[in-house]
Amino acid sequence: MIETGGLIRSLSGRRAARNFHTFVINEIGHSIVTGEFPIGSVLASDAVMMETYGVSRTVLREALKTLEAKGLVEARPKVGTRVSPRSRWNFFDPQVLAWHFDAPADPEFHQSLFRSRAALETPMIALAARQRTSEQVRLLKYWCHQMETAGESIEQFGLSCLEIHGVLAETSRDPLLRSVIGVVELTLALALTRDGALSSPDYRAASVSRFQALIAAVEQGDADQAAILFESIRALDRAQVLA
Repeated sequence: MIETGGLIRSLSGRRAARNFHTFVINEIGHSIVTGEFPIGSVLASDAVMMETYGVSRTVLREALKTLEAKGLVEARPKVGTRVSPRSRWNFFDPQVLAWHFDAPADPEFHQSLFRSRAALETPMIALAARQRTSEQVRLLKYWCHQMETAGESIEQFGLSCLEIHGVLAETSRDPLLRSVIGVVELTLALALTRDGALSSPDYRAASVSRFQALIAAVEQGDADQAAILFESIRALDRAQVLA
């Protein structure tokens, strides 16, 4: 399982250390999601993949089991391991989502990401506004300040923004709503690197301003205003990704 924030950290060139097992999962999973291994194709034999990735049969088999659990592949007797249809993929798996960052641009999929954010974030922010504590508000303000002072650091800005989403999810006290974090991280990574370059200062300044207003609404317990402001943040990210 990819660590929350791992995709954002990778944008600045910092990769987390991997063991052989996670290395093989990432290599094969990334190749499937980006289309290098097409849907319906049969993966190479165990012997070929063991040589390609430099791992033992045990490591390879465990990696393939993990990918099967994510819905990306299925093993068939006398056929081999076949890439599954997209309809079987677990799109709420953070690792599957992270691999989509390098996939060809797909506006329809990107729209789906924002629909999912809206569906999960709308009840989340209402709960957060009603149940917030002074400590949670302090954390929200702290991370917003970190966004504001990030300068040109894509890592500080992105991770701080992600922390705000995480605190709001925790504040909602609904464990299932936190599943939106992987979706948020992917859309944020896409927004921060539109056209392969660091996002504009105007986008980052607008994000900070809207988060400041959102946090004020949460602190005041104004669920309706918080929902409106959260939608404006999604709209800003959506415009950046889909432009």
